[in-house]
Amino acid sequence: MRISQCREEDVELLDQHMPSRSATSHHSARYARQREGRGTFLVAWRGRVPVGSCEVRWEGCEAPEVRAAHPGCPEVNGLGVWPEILRSQGIGTALIREAERLAAQRECRAIGLGVEKNNPRAHALYQRLGYRPSLPYLDCWSYEDGAGVAHRVADACVFMVKRL
Repeated sequence: MRISQCREEDVELLDQHMPSRSATSHHSARYARQREGRGTFLVAWRGRVPVGSCEVRWEGCEAPEVRAAHPGCPEVNGLGVWPEILRSQGIGTALIREAERLAAQRECRAIGLGVEKNNPRAHALYQRLGYRPSLPYLDCWSYEDGAGVAHRVADACVFMVKRL
């Protein structure tokens, strides 16, 4: 397995292997933020097949209460490993470690991530990697499905932080 920054030609492959429920590609949005310098979009590969990804958002979490509590703290966002059968094989850990390396390289003092309250498996992984719960928040986002119907989502999350 190798981890690299997403390239423009990778976006279509990511959409094929992990399509979003949205009519628009969330991979394209992450790549666009990378091009703007606001994020780094990491992809884990097995051979020529993407098996996971995450984005380091250099501006931090979008939730105002998290930004207030942790100004200047980059966020690991959208961590995913697929297909599900590949979970618990070190792919997510490798993506997080690379995100931490990049943050340390930028001389960040900490890095954070959000985890849904109903995801104890991910919470346990993050704790094993040294992340500590900081504060609860609602992760609010929206998307438009293929039929053009708009959906608003509010996930109950906990923001976790690791000192670098």
